[in-house]
Amino acid sequence: MMVMTLIASTSTFARTSPNLVITPADVKDMRGAIKQDGQFTKAFAARKSSVDKQIAQVITVPLPKDGGGGYTHERHKKNYKLMYDAGVVYQLTQDEKYARYVRDMLLEYAKLYPTLPLHPQRKMGKQNPGKLFWQSLNEAVWLVYTSQAYDLILSSLSSTEKTEIENGLFRPVVKFLSVDSPETFNKVHNHGTWTTAAVGMTGYVLGEQEWVEQALYGLDKSGTGGFLRQLDELFSPQGYYNEGPYYQRYALMPFVTFAKAIHSNQPERKIFEYRDGIVLKAIDTTIQLSYNMLFFPINDAIKSKGIDTIELVNGVTIAYGLTQDSSLLDIARQQDQVILTGDGLKVANALDKNLDTPYKFKSVAFGDGNDGKQGALVVMRQNVGGEQAVLFKPAAQGLGHGHFDKLTWQFYDKGAEIVSDYGAARFLNVEAKFGGRYLPENNTWAKQTVAHNTVVVDEKTHFNANVKKGNANHPELLFFAKNDDVIISSARIDSTYEGVSLKRTMALINLPMQNSKDAEQSLVVDIFDVNSDEEHQYDLPVHYKGHLISTNFELATNLTNLPVLGKDNGYQHLWLKAQAQPNAGLSQITWLNDNGRFYTSSSIMDGDASIILTQIGANDPLFNLRNENAFINRKTKASNHTFVSVLEPHGEYNPSKEFTVSAVSKVQQLTHKKINNIDLVEIILSGNKHYLLAFNATDKIKNNQLNTFSFNGSKYQFDGRFKLFNIKE
Repeated sequence: MMVMTLIASTSTFARTSPNLVITPADVKDMRGAIKQDGQFTKAFAARKSSVDKQIAQVITVPLPKDGGGGYTHERHKKNYKLMYDAGVVYQLTQDEKYARYVRDMLLEYAKLYPTLPLHPQRKMGKQNPGKLFWQSLNEAVWLVYTSQAYDLILSSLSSTEKTEIENGLFRPVVKFLSVDSPETFNKVHNHGTWTTAAVGMTGYVLGEQEWVEQALYGLDKSGTGGFLRQLDELFSPQGYYNEGPYYQRYALMPFVTFAKAIHSNQPERKIFEYRDGIVLKAIDTTIQLSYNMLFFPINDAIKSKGIDTIELVNGVTIAYGLTQDSSLLDIARQQDQVILTGDGLKVANALDKNLDTPYKFKSVAFGDGNDGKQGALVVMRQNVGGEQAVLFKPAAQGLGHGHFDKLTWQFYDKGAEIVSDYGAARFLNVEAKFGGRYLPENNTWAKQTVAHNTVVVDEKTHFNANVKKGNANHPELLFFAKNDDVIISSARIDSTYEGVSLKRTMALINLPMQNSKDAEQSLVVDIFDVNSDEEHQYDLPVHYKGHLISTNFELATNLTNLPVLGKDNGYQHLWLKAQAQPNAGLSQITWLNDNGRFYTSSSIMDGDASIILTQIGANDPLFNLRNENAFINRKTKASNHTFVSVLEPHGEYNPSKEFTVSAVSKVQQLTHKKINNIDLVEIILSGNKHYLLAFNATDKIKNNQLNTFSFNGSKYQFDGRFKLFNIKE
C-alpha cells in the first residue's frame, strides 16, 4: 500500500512544549523579533492588543444550544481562537496572565464536556453530531486549535491541572471523535481529515503515540483509513482536491497543520516528501485555482472565499518556511496577514526585505482522482487587456458537495466574473437563513444541471441527480494543448444520460495582430456535440453577469406576467422573461458587465432552435436565491446537434468620464464544419480579419500526427491537435 512508503515510527517521543506548529526554536526567534521594527512586530502588537481586550472579559463557556451562526456556536469558536492566540502571546511575552486565562478556560471546558449529551441542534441521519457543536466536524476544528493552545501553555501547569484538563477534556474529546465515531474518523473526506489531524495533534501533546498512529493509519492502523490514506485518495498527483477549490482550501488547514506537527515531532517520517510532496503541491494548486484573489466557485462554494482565507494563509506560510520560494511571498503580500509562528516570522522578514517575486498563474489541466485520470479541472489563462481565465470542468463528481454539471465552464475577464457559476445556495453562519446551513434550494437549484453552463437533456439533471451514480462516472479528458496564441481542451462523457453522448471542446484564443495598429482581441470558442440515436430536447444555458444590451433578433418579452420555465430539476426556479426564434445564421446577444466591458455571445443557429431569456427567482417564497440572468439555446426534436458559439470581450463603458467605445461586436461571420476527424471553426471579424481554428478531437492521435484538409479551395495542414490559421485574402 502507498502508506507504507512513509517511514513508520513507533518510538515514543519526548513531551516537550511547545512542539506542534510552533517549536522552542521558533519561540526564541520570535521573542527576539518583537524587540525590533517590522511586519512581525506589528502583527504581534495587534494580536496582543486584541487578546488583552478579550481576556479582560469574564470567561464564558456556554451550554451548547445553537446551530451554525448562533450565539453558543460562535462563542465556542471564539473561545478556541482566543485560547490559541493567548497561548502564543504567553510564549512571546512570558507573562503568566495569558497562560492562566487559557488554563482557566480549559478547566471550565473540563467540567462541562463530560456532562454533555449530543448537540440539541444535530441533524438526525444527515451528519455526524458533535457535543459542543451541532456536527462533529466543528468539534474536530475546535480540537485542532485547542490542542495547540494547550501545547503553548503546558509548561506553566501543575501536575494536578494537567491531569484535570487531560482527563476531563482532551481524553473524552479524543475518544468521542475517534473510537466513538469510527465512520467519520476512518472516512476519506474533509471531515475525516479534520478529525484525524485533531486526534493526532492531541496525541503529540499528551505523549500518546497510539493516537498518532491511529490518526495516520486509521483506528485499526491497517492503512485503510487515516491521514495518509486521505493524502493518497483525496488529491490527484498534481495536488487537486476532489471536492473543488472551496473545499480544498478548507481541508488544507488540517493537512498542513498536522503535517507541520508531524515534521516537528518526527522529522524522520519525511511527511512533506510523502507522495512526491503532495502537501506542498496542494498548497500551490489551491492558489492556482483562483482568479483576482477569489477561488473558482465550483460545487458547493461560497463565492466570496479567496486566497486571503486563513487556511491558505497558513498553507503559504508553512510552504515558504520549508521552500523559501520567493513567489509565495507575492501571495503572502496580497494576503496581508502575518502568522505568529516561526514560519510566519520568515515570511515577515522576507517581505520587509522586499524579497518577493511575481507568482505565475498558469494554464493547466489539473487531473482529477487519486490517479489523476478521472477527468480534469482545466484552467486556461491569457492576458489580453487584462487577465482572462476560462475554467472548463470535465471533472469528477466531487462527492456529496459536487454539482451535476459535467463539461460546464466559466469565464473571467478584467477582474470580474462574466460567465458565471451560482456556487452554493447558502448564507454561511447566518442563522436567520435556515440556521446558516445549506438552503433547500441548494438541492433544488444550485446542484441541478440547468443552474450551470452545460447541456441539459429533456429538462433532466445529469445522473438524475444521483450522487452515487455521479461519483461512479466521470468525463474523459480527450486532450489539453496550448501555444502562444491558443489554449484548447476537449472532453467527453457518455454516462450522464442513457443513450446520449456529450463532447465539448473549448479554446481561449489571443488573436494574432495583423498589423501594428490592431488592438489585442481574445475570443472563447465553444463547440458542444450532442449525439443520440433518439430524439431529445437539448438546452444549453449561459449564465451571465451584467445587463442585457442588445440582441440581433426580435424578442417576445413577457411584459405583464412571468410564466415559470418548468416544473422540476431546477427549471421551477426560472422565470421565462422572453423568447425568440432567430433566423438561420449568426445570432448575437450582448451584455455589459460591471467591469465596464461589453461581451457578445455569437452562435450559429439553424432556424429551428430557439433562445430563451430567464431569471432566477421563481418558486422561491423566502427569497433565498439571487436574481441572476441567463439565456438558453434550445434545440427540440433532435438526435444529433452541435452548439457552436464564440464569446467576444470588446469595448469600454465609462460612466464617470461619459464615454462608450466599441459597444458593437466585431464578429461578422461564424461557420463550423467537420471534415473527417477535423473540426473547422471559421471566424470573420470586421476589418477583413479572417481566422480558422482547426482541431482534431478524436480519442487518440499519434505524436506529431499530420492533419490535412481543404477549405474554400485551399489546402491546409497542421501537426498535433490544433492550429489557428490567420487567413490573409
